[in-house]
Parts: sequence; C-alpha cells; structure tokens
Amino acid sequence: MTILLFGVSNVGKTETGKLLAKSLNYDFYDLDDEVKKYLNITLEEFVSSGSLQERDQIRCKLIKKIIARKGNKVIAVTPLSYMQDIQRRLNDPTILTIELLDSPQHIFDRLVFSDENDTIYKNEDYKNKHKRHYISEIREDLKWYGFVYRDMKYHFDMNGKSPEEVVDGLIDKYQLRREEV
Repeated sequence: MTILLFGVSNVGKTETGKLLAKSLNYDFYDLDDEVKKYLNITLEEFVSSGSLQERDQIRCKLIKKIIARKGNKVIAVTPLSYMQDIQRRLNDPTILTIELLDSPQHIFDRLVFSDENDTIYKNEDYKNKHKRHYISEIREDLKWYGFVYRDMKYHFDMNGKSPEEVVDGLIDKYQLRREEV
C-alpha cells in the first residue's frame, strides 16, 4: 500500500508521515527531499527555477517513481497545484490519499523557516511580528488547495493535535495495520 499525505505547507505532513511510516513499518519519503536528491540542488534553487507547472510536473514524475518502488510506503507530498500527471494514480485502490487539514492558527504555530541551504531555523520574533501576514497567506493556501484537492476522497482534520495523536487517529480512521517484515 502507498499512503500519500497532502496538505498546505507546515500542516505537518512530514512529521506525521515519518511517525505513521514508523508505526506501520512502511518506508517514508518526503517529496521535497526526493526533489533535492533527484536534481542535486537545494529546495531554494528548485523553487526559483521554471514555472510552478514545470516544478509540479517534476514532482509528479517523482511521485510516480516512488509509487513504483516495491514495498509499502508513506509519502509526504509537497503542495501541488498541477496534479494531472498523477490524477489517475490517485484512484488506484492500493493508494490511500489523505489531505491533512488544520486551522490557520495551528499551521502558523508550526511555521518554520529555512535558509538558502535548506537549514531549518526558528525565528519566533520575526514570525510573531508578521503573524497577520502569515495567517492571511495560510488562509489563502487553505482556500486554494481546498479547491485543488476537492475531489480527494479522504480529508483528515488534525484539530491542533500532536503528530502522535494524528497518527493514532489516521490508523484508527483508515484501519491501517502494521506490516510485518
């Protein structure tokens, strides 16, 4: 089985995905990391190249490659606006697609920054100083990706829960079971 976790930036796809994969004994893939490895560039360089549609085509190509790999897996998917290249795959019965949702405030609380080398750092003073701007951006993202992901079969509201609680909720709601090695 392949589990694809969709959602806006900073909703918690990566942390939830890692914990879910560990709980189920699945492999874990983060699409941003896969892009960096595939193209041998930083994420900053990638998002500064080409158009959004071209970048999403590359991301979709990588999703298909990961899905084709043997074994069960969880993939944290970077927000995609152009999903035509994988749309057919999303209806495959061996693929569970879930949009993770949360409130703008909870997403803001998880917000982190990274530098040009993709090193993550926290800057709470800067973040809080520009809170109104970031909350507005998050609302716009939720609106846009809500539209893009509207036909997705499953949506899971995280309600500000910890990643561990979200994983427990996903396992329970979708009746996921640990795979033995």
